[in-house]
Formats: sequence, structure tokens, C-alpha cells
Amino acid sequence: MPPPCIGFIAQRRYDGAMPRLEFTPLPVPASILGESPFWHPAERALYWVDIAGRAINRYTPATDEHQRWPFETEPSCIAPRPDGGLIAAMRDGLFHVDVRDGTRERIVRAPYDPAEQRFNDGKADPQGRFWVGTIHEQRLPQAALYCLTLDSFDHVLGDATNSNGLGWSPDGATLYWTDTKLHTVFAFDFEPASGSLSRRRIFARFAPKPDDGSLEGYGGRPDGAAVDVEGCYWAACFEGKRLARFSPEGELLASVELPVRCPTMPCFGGDDLRTLYVTTSREKRPADELAREPWAGRVLQARVDVPGLPVNFADV
Repeated sequence: MPPPCIGFIAQRRYDGAMPRLEFTPLPVPASILGESPFWHPAERALYWVDIAGRAINRYTPATDEHQRWPFETEPSCIAPRPDGGLIAAMRDGLFHVDVRDGTRERIVRAPYDPAEQRFNDGKADPQGRFWVGTIHEQRLPQAALYCLTLDSFDHVLGDATNSNGLGWSPDGATLYWTDTKLHTVFAFDFEPASGSLSRRRIFARFAPKPDDGSLEGYGGRPDGAAVDVEGCYWAACFEGKRLARFSPEGELLASVELPVRCPTMPCFGGDDLRTLYVTTSREKRPADELAREPWAGRVLQARVDVPGLPVNFADV
């Protein structure tokens, strides 16, 4: 079982106590279920989605401007495109989204029954392909991971319940992927030219939630993730009130305490990629928990010593 939260980041070259990470919320309204944050380097802005709130958000720190584009269905994840705008996975398919007016153009229809599944976590790889998984809302192992290129939309992995936690190592040779229900992060050898996966192995495993549903001592289950320049994998621990930072070898280096129970995904932003942003959820949380955690659903931010990797653009 993961150790208790220690409230600071311990680096591999640990040379003494590190300062606590002081998280503060962005000055924008809470999402119901915030997800899929990324920092756009040209726009110098943070994007994220509110899945349950059916909206895409953008916040520009320099001007303190917050924009929100509502939709009729849930956007689950987004990635920037080289020629502007976004690619967005929504319950009814994959779309190009024009952020000038919020209009969308369908690329691919959903490859599942939208009454039972929706798209979930998704990111572009360093070559510009768009990888996106699904979640089965009845908790059945019928979800999958897909890859979109200019030429095809391919089923890559199946038999999942909640596809999550995508990320790539700094050299692009390792892909990370999570099935949240299994409390397990997997690693694969990744072939950049073809996008093929091989040598699937367990990268990190989290202790299961107690049978009685108690959160006392529960470390959470791995949700969305990000990778830093040292190759360390940061997992949001849903219901665990923390982030877990793992070495490239899968060693738990740090458990970073958060002021909310349900983080969903970290990312790195700012001009130096040393601002750690964390989306969070307040969806279906108990009233007493929300009373104790007024920042639930907000995007949290803190400064870190080790920068993260820049976002990959989806060239599809």
C-alpha cells in the first residue's frame, strides 16, 4: 500500500527536506468533473475540460481571462492542433473544435454504444497521433484504447474498464497506460515510427479500496497522469487526496498531499513548465466532504523544482 502523504516532493537526488507544495486554486469557477489539462505554449494558456459540466475551458494567467465553451455532450479529453484549435473526444465521437467560436466538426463516430460508454483519457503522442480510451459506465471490462492517425482509427487494447493515465517517457520509447478499476499502471515499449506497443508490464500497482468503501488510509486509484523531464510519472490518485510521483523504474519517490479528495490529472505549465496544475472533481461527492473541501472541482496550482514535458500536438 502506498505510504501516507508526506506533503513535499522528494527528488531522486534527495539532499535534504524540500519545501511543501503550496497549492492555490485558479481564480475561476469550479468544474463538476475537471479533466485533461494542458498548457498551450504559444497561447500561454491552460486548457481543461469539465466532463459532467459539458464544457471546455481556457485560462490565460497574464490577462486573468477565463473562457468557456459549452457543448450538448460531454468532452472527455482534448489536445492542441498545430494549425490552431483542438481535437476533442466527446461521447458521440472525435471532433475538431474551433476555439474562435466553439464550433465542432466530426472526425470519427464513437465506436461503442454511447448509452453504455464514453471516451475518457486521451493525448497526442510525440509523432502527432491521437490516443484515446473509453470508460464503461456499468464497470464492465468492455472499454478499450484507440489510436487515430490521418489514415485510420485503430483498436489497440481491449478488456479494460476505465482507460486512463496516458503518458510518454522523455525519449518517447515508453508509453504508460492505466486501467483505473484495476488500480494498476502499465508500461509498454513504444515504437515511435509505427506507434506499435510491445512488452506490456506492470509499472505501478495501488492497493485496492477497502471492501467497506472506507477512505481511511486509502491511497486512491490511478487516474490521469503527466511525465516530467526526469522521466518521472505523476499519477493523480482519485479519492486518495494526493499525487504519486514514480521514478522511471516504477519506484514511488513521493506522495504529494492535496487539499481535495479527488484529483483527476496533473500537467505542467507556465513558460518554464514548472507550474504544476491539477484538475479535480466534485461530482457525486458527499456533502460533508464538499463542506470540508471548498476547492473540490477547482484547478489547483503549485510551483515545482523539476519541469514537466511540453504538450504534444495532435496532427490528425
